[in-house]
Amino acid sequence: MKLLMIVVDDACKDEVEVILSRAGVRGFTEIPKAVGIGTTGPRLGSAAFPRTSALILTLLEDEEVPRIRDVIRSECPAAGRAHLVAWNVEPV
Repeated sequence: MKLLMIVVDDACKDEVEVILSRAGVRGFTEIPKAVGIGTTGPRLGSAAFPRTSALILTLLEDEEVPRIRDVIRSECPAAGRAHLVAWNVEPV
């Protein structure tokens, strides 16, 4: 099993949610308004750097990760700005 984390511009999170739903993902957790500094620059939710990100986490079977990744990359309006990371996890 894998934990898939999707980091996307907060303005695009709704589109990612729709893509996940259409792709058959049954559940996810979203952390909106995430702040920090990364490859797309500062996202601090401040007057100087007003943008923020959203973190979307979902558990998937190992074989589902490539399919979901490909769907997000091909259909997401923020295709170049959606960052995905997957970790192996063991449910307890």
